[in-house]
Amino acid sequence: MPIKLMFCTNRPDVAAIAEEAGVDRIWVDMEYLGKAQRQGGMDTLQSCHTPADVAAVRQVIRRAEVVVRVNPMHEGQPGLPSTAEEVDAVIAAGADLVMLPYFRTAAEVRRFVDMVGGRARVFPLLETPEAVEVLDDILSIPGIDEMHIGINDLSLGYGKRFLFELLTDGTVERICLRLRESGLPYGFGGFGGLSRGAVPAERLIAEHYRLGSTRAILSRSFCKVQEIGDIETIRRTFREGIPAIRAYEAKACQALREGDTAFFRDSRQAMQKEVAAVVAEKEKKERGGSV
Repeated sequence: MPIKLMFCTNRPDVAAIAEEAGVDRIWVDMEYLGKAQRQGGMDTLQSCHTPADVAAVRQVIRRAEVVVRVNPMHEGQPGLPSTAEEVDAVIAAGADLVMLPYFRTAAEVRRFVDMVGGRARVFPLLETPEAVEVLDDILSIPGIDEMHIGINDLSLGYGKRFLFELLTDGTVERICLRLRESGLPYGFGGFGGLSRGAVPAERLIAEHYRLGSTRAILSRSFCKVQEIGDIETIRRTFREGIPAIRAYEAKACQALREGDTAFFRDSRQAMQKEVAAVVAEKEKKERGGSV
């Protein structure tokens, strides 16, 4: 089964381009509470979308699903809608799936499921060590439809220097095993275009297939919409980039089907070296460049 690809945007024109190119889900991101403080030193997506953005994207989408990430659980106050009010607003605007980020307890997830009340699919974002510790309790809650492992915040929670250390140290693999045993569809993290970055998408796609993941985010590096500006360049990026990802997925799928363990072993070994190189460079900078 091809990975369900999510791309984050609040622009209807970009959403339509992404859908046309084969992106499965348009992700509208309303989370901002506490995020800048947690991820201020990381090159991560930090948006502040609104229910109006959800409605605007919904109007242009024909096939893809609309995923909305609300803020972590919080009570309302003047000028700040509560979680329940955010949930009501995004469902009214057309969200197919509602994502709860940065929870620590099963009680939070249970409350969130009750707030959604079956009006949309519930999509918790597992990204705190505390939530990992009570994952079995969370998985016993009726009404959860799928789950995503958020490796940005989770890597910070575990004190890692680089988010992909969670892939090389077995953390993501252990979580995926528990999710697979539960029967719940799941995914983790994301990737950009092929043959780019310190850890290319090829390595990450292979890990998704090896670990049974069927959901992934197209990272900001895949198409830096705010920096590109030109709509035709954005369109070309999607028209060329998505088929390339799907072609590599087909290669990984064939390896899985044929039991080609060497394909996944070699990819994982290459990823371990790439991650180790990034960590070593970060450690060097922390030491002020001394050897």
